Amino acid sequence: MRLLGLSSVCKANLLKRAILQSVNLTRFISSLSTNIGKSAARLHSRTYYSSAAETYVNTDKGTGKRTLAKNLACLVEESSCVDERKPRSRMELKRYFELRIKKKVKEQYMNGKFQDLMAKVIANPDTLQDAYNCIRLNSNVDISLNNDRASFESMAEELCCGSFDVIANTFCVSTKGARKETLVLPNLKLKIVQEAIRIVLEVVYKPHFCKISHGCRSGRGHSTALKYIRKEICNPDWWFTFYINRKLDACVLDKIIATMEDKIEDPSLYAIIRSMFDAHVLNLEFGGFPKGHGLPQEGVLSPILINIYLDLFDHEFYRLSMKYEALDPGFLSNQDGSHSKLRTWFRRQRKGNDLNCKNEKNVSIRVHSCRFMDEIFCAVSGSKEVALSFESDILNYLQNSLLLDIDNQTGVLPNEGPQGIRFLGYLVRKSVRESPAMKAVHKLKEKVNLFALQKQEAWNAGTIRIGKKWLGHGLKKVKESEIKHLADCNSVLSQISCFRKAGMETDHWYKLLLKIWMQDVKAKAAKSEEIILSKYVAEPSLPQELTDSFYEFQRRTEEYVSSETASTLALLPNLSSKKSDSVTEIIAPVDVIKKRLLRYGLATYEGYPRTTSLLVLQDNDQIISWFSGLVRRWLRWCSQCDNFGDVKLLISDQVRKSCIRTLAAKYRIHENEIEKRFDSQLSRIPSTQEIEQEMENETSDTQSFDNDEALMYGISYSGLCLLSLARVVTQSRPCNCFVMGCPSPAPSVYTLHVMERQKFPGWKTGFSSCIHPSLNKRRIGLCKQHLKDLYLGHIALQSIDFGAWK
Repeated sequence: MRLLGLSSVCKANLLKRAILQSVNLTRFISSLSTNIGKSAARLHSRTYYSSAAETYVNTDKGTGKRTLAKNLACLVEESSCVDERKPRSRMELKRYFELRIKKKVKEQYMNGKFQDLMAKVIANPDTLQDAYNCIRLNSNVDISLNNDRASFESMAEELCCGSFDVIANTFCVSTKGARKETLVLPNLKLKIVQEAIRIVLEVVYKPHFCKISHGCRSGRGHSTALKYIRKEICNPDWWFTFYINRKLDACVLDKIIATMEDKIEDPSLYAIIRSMFDAHVLNLEFGGFPKGHGLPQEGVLSPILINIYLDLFDHEFYRLSMKYEALDPGFLSNQDGSHSKLRTWFRRQRKGNDLNCKNEKNVSIRVHSCRFMDEIFCAVSGSKEVALSFESDILNYLQNSLLLDIDNQTGVLPNEGPQGIRFLGYLVRKSVRESPAMKAVHKLKEKVNLFALQKQEAWNAGTIRIGKKWLGHGLKKVKESEIKHLADCNSVLSQISCFRKAGMETDHWYKLLLKIWMQDVKAKAAKSEEIILSKYVAEPSLPQELTDSFYEFQRRTEEYVSSETASTLALLPNLSSKKSDSVTEIIAPVDVIKKRLLRYGLATYEGYPRTTSLLVLQDNDQIISWFSGLVRRWLRWCSQCDNFGDVKLLISDQVRKSCIRTLAAKYRIHENEIEKRFDSQLSRIPSTQEIEQEMENETSDTQSFDNDEALMYGISYSGLCLLSLARVVTQSRPCNCFVMGCPSPAPSVYTLHVMERQKFPGWKTGFSSCIHPSLNKRRIGLCKQHLKDLYLGHIALQSIDFGAWK
């Protein structure tokens, strides 16, 4: 209707322009849909182009709207298909293979138990292949390579008929010397069977584990255990830990199998587990070494079997929790009879036990526990008698019912005081949360102390300068003739002068005078010559009023700095009546980390960075990857610690500088030139300013599978080992990569160094300090990719087949 007022020429031009724009838009949309169809066909081996082209051809040429709508609909359909086929990460693929096995396991649930898991699930070629793919994903190997279906079928047949020989699929490594220590490890074939059993047991028992268990579980791991202690255990009065010490023997194994029989009915499964125990390849030891480092002696079945066995303790803790919290006979005597403590206890368990504990004023006794694998932490809110009774009940259950040996060295400790308690390789302690006024007082004290130190340094520098000038003037002006006429003939000075050797210089003679003078002033106890010049030469010559005023100022400063905070805050209005809140701190062992730096050659005894000589012969990328892996391990382990700033200083001051000095020693050039030449490569080692950004990126990562500690067990917290180049592989002496499932050749052979053999409970410092001594100086071949993965923490030592080269 709006075109009625226009001329026929204008109408024709407008219609022509509109038709051309419609045709161009239609052609553009058609070509865009064709290109997306071709890219989708390349990605997913499908041809969407044919459907788009057919739609375009069969559409009525006179109706442009219909062509545009269909092309847009085709675009939406094709783009949705492309998004649904995103490439999966290796942990997502591992979860996918585990879910395939999970479906088979759940099909065997009948009459309240899982039946015939060995014959129906484990002894299945598809299950064994999925388990092998999980092992290769742990080793960061392409799962599309070397897929031999026949070997899985023969393994499945041997497992089904019970003819699988466990001993034949093991190998031993032992230490050298008179004291033999032997470690029995599985080969690839047996490890596939162990991985299949592990996945099956995870499916059966994962829904039944208690919430206080934080080891090797989805969503519950090392970091969640620390968060649980910090946030949900509210102000306990006493705490203690249990140091379990027991190797797997026949009695404990019978107890584990008896526990498993409540949910699994499968004699053949238990028979192969017993055969692994008889072959000493079931490396399960309570308290033998810190778990989660990905060490070879940990074993594939160790985490799940420990959780199955100690799940009995978790349920016993809840029984004791009801006994002490809900059935306390002395509680009702002091409270209203209408109040039900048992009802409150059940309500708290349903709501999460500890989330609202601060609002429950009627609760007099609270007990807490947190377990990470075989490390147990307990806390009690109440009297010391209650804490001792609770500890005694747990101790009796662990020793008598679970047949475990306890090295209870700490006992029940109060949470007050700076000593704290050790758990998970960290120091857990209570501290008082400072108010703003308290922080202001401490800040003022620090300023006063700093001002006093500056004045002391200036005073020392001035007096030392005066003493040096006096000494220089004496050496320059004193002559032998001046000394002789000043001394008496019968004095000691003249007698010494008689025995002076011919040709003795004046400065030598003056040194003798200084020795006589030092004996007179009794300055032998001085720490250095500068103190002698300052205290015995310069200060006595200064005006007495100046010296007295300076030392009076220092004395007043020390009195102020050493005064109590409470007395200072008492002078402030409306602050003495306020109660301070106590918080739980997680402290990383910085001093122990410094010792590890010294032991691994990253620092000197004085604490200065030094060259790591064992890494000099390796490539530049490998050297930087080793230091980068160390930094990222510390970021991952210490991110929950309250003294993370101290760890950041270690990273910026020690690790990065040690890497630069290692490269400088390799090329024999100055460190400044190294920083310029390897500026882009050294950026992989984050500095202090980049550390917080690294942590934010990790917490904002949307792929939760890559941070799942159940999938990443032995990889997320794998310890950093030190490898030195042993030799370069040649054609006459070939070698393949020792990583399980890797077909690549190894260009070099490396020597594994076990720097220390620390026992549990050990501090977690980033290094594999608990490697079995039989693996010390063991030579392994690694391709460049897996050497980098091992340095960066993408794979663990469990992925290496130490029996590949005997």
